[in-house]
Amino acid sequence: MLNSSSFSEFLLLGFADTRELQLLHFSLFLGIYLAALLGNGLIITAVAFSHRLHTPMYFFLLNLSILDLGSISVTVPKSMANSLWDTRAISYSGCAAQVFWFLFLIAAEFYLLTVMAYDRFIAICRPLHYGTLMSSRACVKMAAAAWASGFLHALLHTGNTFSIPFCQGNTVDQFFCEIPQILKLCCADSYLRELGLLVFSVFLVFGCFIFIVVSYVQIFTAVLRIPSEQGRHKAFSMCLPHLAVVSLFISAGTFAYLKPPSLSSPAVDLVVAVLYSVVPPAVNPLLYSMRNKVLKDAVNKLIQLVLFQQQ
Repeated sequence: MLNSSSFSEFLLLGFADTRELQLLHFSLFLGIYLAALLGNGLIITAVAFSHRLHTPMYFFLLNLSILDLGSISVTVPKSMANSLWDTRAISYSGCAAQVFWFLFLIAAEFYLLTVMAYDRFIAICRPLHYGTLMSSRACVKMAAAAWASGFLHALLHTGNTFSIPFCQGNTVDQFFCEIPQILKLCCADSYLRELGLLVFSVFLVFGCFIFIVVSYVQIFTAVLRIPSEQGRHKAFSMCLPHLAVVSLFISAGTFAYLKPPSLSSPAVDLVVAVLYSVVPPAVNPLLYSMRNKVLKDAVNKLIQLVLFQQQ
C-alpha cells in the first residue's frame, strides 16, 4: 500500500518486453510523430505566409495545427524515449505536467472545433453577415476563448486529480498519464469528486457536440439547396474534413473517459487512447488538405519554394 507522498514516480505501460518489439514501437511512433510534425508544420507555415489563406477558416485551422502539434508532443516523445531506453518511469511532477498540458491542449482543440463549426455555419447559412460576424477581432476573441477554456479545464482537473491520495500503487496502465487510469490508483471513494467533475465536463462536451450537430444539419440542408454542382462540392469540401475530425475526436475521447468497467482492458484502453491522442494530430493535416484545393496549392508552392532554395 502506497500513498502519494511515498513515491516520486509513476510507471507507465510498457508496449513490449522484448527489445525488438520495443524498437518496433519506437519506430512506429517516430514515423507517426514525424508525419504529424511535417503535416501540421506545413499547414502552419502555409497559412502564415500565404495571403490567400488569411481568412477566418484558415486562421482557426492554424490554431488547430498548433494544438495538434502540442498534444502529440506531450505524450509520444516520452513514450518513445521509454521504449528506446527500456524504462517505464515518469516522475511525479512530470506526470502531473503531462496531465495538465495534454488536457489543456485537447480541451482547447475541442472548443476550437466547436468554433470552427460555427464559422462554417455562418459561411454557408448566413453568407451576407459573414464579414460582420466573423471579423478579425471576433475570430481572435473566439480563438482566445477556446485556449482560455482549455487552460481552465486542465487546471481544474489536474489540481483536483493530484490532490487525491493514491493507495493502489504507482503503475499507470497507459502509455501516458491519463486521468481515468490515474483514478484507478486512488484510495477507495476518494476519486468520487474528480469523477463528478469528469461527468460535468462530459455534459459540457455533449452540449458542444449538440451545437455542432445542429449546425451541420442546417449546413447540409442549405448545401442541398445550392443549384450548382460546383457550389455543392465547394461547400462539402469545407465541411466534411471538419466533421470527420470531430467524429473521431469525440467518439474515441468520450469512450476513453466514460466507458463502463466491463469494457475496460489494457488492449482496449490502449487502442482507444491511440485513437484520440495520437491518430488525430497525424491525420488532421491530410483530412483538411485532401479536398481543399486552395490549401493544397499553398502547400505545394511552399514545398517548391523550399526545394528551389536548396538547389
